[in-house]
Amino acid sequence: MISINEVQDEVIAEFNDFDDWMDRYQLLIDLGNEQEPLDEKYKTEQNLIEGCQSRVWLQADEVDESDALIVKGIISLLIKVLSGHTPDEILNADLYFIDKIGLKEHLSPTRSNGLLSMVKQMRMYALAFKAKDI
Repeated sequence: MISINEVQDEVIAEFNDFDDWMDRYQLLIDLGNEQEPLDEKYKTEQNLIEGCQSRVWLQADEVDESDALIVKGIISLLIKVLSGHTPDEILNADLYFIDKIGLKEHLSPTRSNGLLSMVKQMRMYALAFKAKDI
């Protein structure tokens, strides 16, 4: 199985193909559009991510949806990097791709906070799944 770091390196390479941030935003939008919509039954208050500019729901076994395409693209990247990995791998992952592709400095403060909230929520799910397995 491909490691989290190998997937991050693929994401970084994909973003490095574009020098212009408008092209990188378009890549995020395209990734967001490819994401399967989340089933309505998962759009509950408990799955809503706090701190996001857009309404974002995250379900730990099926994944997310947002009403803003760039945010949806960011979530697609997180899913791509973390999906299929063990709770320990997710908890111990250094998500360096976020800085390497320049995501943080090109997002509004609210979207940047939302990104951090999404990562935190994914780690909380990993912790919950880990605790369940003990």
